[in-house]
Amino acid sequence: MTTDVAEPPAFLHAPTKSRGGGGTLSRYLLVRFLLIFPTVLILVTLVFFLIRLTGDPITAALGGRLPADQLQERIHEAGYDRPIFVQYIEYLGQILTFNFGTTITDNQPVIDVLATYGLATFELVVYALVVAFIVGIPFGMVAAAMRDRWPDAVLRVSAILFYATPVFFSGLIAKLVFSVWLGWLPVSGRANVRTEIALERGDGGTGIYLIDAIASGNPAYVQDVLAHAVLPALTLGLLTAGIFLRLVRTNVIGTLNMPYVDAARSRGVREVRLVRTHAYRPALIPIITVIGLQIALMLGGAVLTETTFEWQGLGFQLAGYLASRDFVAVQGIVAMIAIIVAVTNFVVDVIAAFIDPRVRY
Repeated sequence: MTTDVAEPPAFLHAPTKSRGGGGTLSRYLLVRFLLIFPTVLILVTLVFFLIRLTGDPITAALGGRLPADQLQERIHEAGYDRPIFVQYIEYLGQILTFNFGTTITDNQPVIDVLATYGLATFELVVYALVVAFIVGIPFGMVAAAMRDRWPDAVLRVSAILFYATPVFFSGLIAKLVFSVWLGWLPVSGRANVRTEIALERGDGGTGIYLIDAIASGNPAYVQDVLAHAVLPALTLGLLTAGIFLRLVRTNVIGTLNMPYVDAARSRGVREVRLVRTHAYRPALIPIITVIGLQIALMLGGAVLTETTFEWQGLGFQLAGYLASRDFVAVQGIVAMIAIIVAVTNFVVDVIAAFIDPRVRY
C-alpha cells in the first residue's frame, strides 16, 4: 500500500499576487496602514476626555497638597484653565511630535519614562510570547491529533484555566509555590541588585537585560536574568498559550477533515504524519492574525504581572502613576500603548497577507 501524501491545498503554495476579483496586495496594505491613524485617534480621544471628566490633572494629583494660589498658578502654567477643545487640539499636535507631556509627580518628560521603562515591558512580552508559542502550538496539535480522548479533554480544560485565571492570582500562586515553598526562583525584580548595577553601568547597554547580560560575557548574569524572568513570563505567557492552544486545535481538526486529507488517510497515511505534514501550516495562519490582539492583551496583563513581580516596566510605572493620580503620565503611557498596538496589528496583517494570499479586500 502506498503512503504517498496528497498535495495540500493550492493556497498554501500560491503566490502573493492576487487573482480574479480580489483586491491587490498593495491596496490591502495601504488600507491597513491608513487604518492606524483613526484607530490611534479614537483611543487617544477617549483617554483624553475620560481623564478630563475627573477635572484638570494638576488638581487631581496635587489638590490638597498645595495652597490654593500655587495650585491655580500650576493650572494656569499647564494651560488647563483654557477651553477643553483647545487643550484637545494642542494635545493632538503634541502627540504628532511624540511630546506626551511632563509627569506631575516627578516632573519627568513622559517620553523619557517610555524610553526608560518601555524596553523592560518589551522584554517581558517577548518572553511571554515565547512561552505562548512553545506551550500553545505543540499542545494544540497534540489535542487535535488525540481529539475526543482524555489528553484532548485535559488540554482543553487547561487552556480554559490558563485564559480564565486572573494574571495577578496565578502570579501570586506561582510566587508562593516556586519562590516561597520550594525556593527555586526569585520572588521579584528583573535581576538581583548586583546584576542590575553591573548591567546598567555597562557601556552601550540596550536596556534589555538578557542582551546586556549575554554581551557582558558573564554566565552568572545571564543565569540570574533568566531566573528572574521565568515566573513573570510563565504567568503572562500561559494566558495567551490557552488561546493559541484552542485556535490550533480547532484549525488542525478542520484541516484534518478536508477532502485531500481524507484521500491521504484512505491510502494509509498515519494520523500523526497528517498532522505534521498538512495541518500545521494552515493552523498557524489564525495564530498570526490574532497576535496583534494578543499583544494588546499582554500589554494590559503586563500592568498586573509587573506589579505582582515588581518588574520595573511600563506596567509597573503605570500602576504607580494611577495610584498617585498623575493623569498626564497615564495619558501619555496609554497613548503610546495605543500606537504600539495599532502598528503591531498592521505588521501582523502584512505578515498574514504574505502567508495567506486569500487575505485581501
